[in-house]
Amino acid sequence: MGFFISKEEQGEIVRAIAEAESSTSGEIRVHIESKCGSNPVERAVYVFNYLKMYKTKERNGVLIYVAYKSRKFAIIGDAGINERVPAGFWDKIREQMSLSFSKGAFTEGICNAIRETGESLKAYFPYKSDDINEQPDEISFGS
Repeated sequence: MGFFISKEEQGEIVRAIAEAESSTSGEIRVHIESKCGSNPVERAVYVFNYLKMYKTKERNGVLIYVAYKSRKFAIIGDAGINERVPAGFWDKIREQMSLSFSKGAFTEGICNAIRETGESLKAYFPYKSDDINEQPDEISFGS
């Protein structure tokens, strides 16, 4: 995946996740692969389950899924989030990502989406002093 985002950019994304998770108990992950042959939301749900992101105490995991060659992406939240947030919760973040991606600013778009997700989730899932990191911050990669 180095040709899509560099090691340096991967580090930026991981740092953005750690920073965003410092204000919310929500768990944010990024999955990047080259192609998505189906609906990106359906693929994101598959990846979410494959990564066992449902294994959080409050069911508050978020997956940012990007298929760069297919030019598709999705943001999905687990059941605990979807029960609490209003309809259209992800729309603004999705629109901002789309705008960044259209300019070729992929890392910036992903990092901004991560930060905005953390900021938005803290109202519903504030950080607690005994919070533990239930999901890895590292990016996962598909083919």
